[in-house]
Amino acid sequence: MREAAMDQGTRGELISRLAEAIRSVTTAHPLRVAIDGPPAAGKTTLADELAVVLREQNRDVIRATIDDFLFPRAQRYRRGQYSAEGCYFDAHDHAALCWVLLDPLGPGGDRKFQHAVYDRDTDTPSSPPATTAPADAVLLFDGVFLLRPELIDRWDLRIFVSVPFDKTVDRARDRGTALAGSTADTAEIERSWRNRYIPSQRLYFATARPTEHADVIVYNDRLQRPTLEVRPHSSIHRM
Repeated sequence: MREAAMDQGTRGELISRLAEAIRSVTTAHPLRVAIDGPPAAGKTTLADELAVVLREQNRDVIRATIDDFLFPRAQRYRRGQYSAEGCYFDAHDHAALCWVLLDPLGPGGDRKFQHAVYDRDTDTPSSPPATTAPADAVLLFDGVFLLRPELIDRWDLRIFVSVPFDKTVDRARDRGTALAGSTADTAEIERSWRNRYIPSQRLYFATARPTEHADVIVYNDRLQRPTLEVRPHSSIHRM
């Protein structure tokens, strides 16, 4: 069994190596890349940075996020605002995600996709016009719980952004303070993290074992000096 390939460098070097990893994966349809990890791990930032680099290399990039595939609030909080089980089982419309995005971009798909089914600002369904992706496009999809059994086979490349859970609380608290400047808001953020988000991640790890399925793990606790691990089972070429 091969040992994992570990690499550390500056953030720019990490993004370049991830872009190289994406280029090394060949499919006959758009490449579907999952960027998974706990809340506040840095998934969206990483996906956005990757998109910039890939577009500079003249690759057509589709950016999408799990937040645009939420169920309405009444459904996703039906077990209670702080329910970890509700966060894991009730929050996201995985069937719609496969139907309108992942399957059309996958093997045998017609490449006509929608990037969203939900508008978080209005808490209502959304139905943007369908778009046809080029065959060599890359979907960069960030979100939580992406390597669960319902979705695991829909990804062509699986990236997991790993950060200790306590550090995600600190990041979420700092982000909330910067946006709202209210100690009440940050107290609510911490309560949500401690009671809902972290327990739901523990449930995810116990049932789905996401890091065992990842092709690449990005240890993102040091934002400017992350560590990259290519898993032994991955088909990605050594970088």
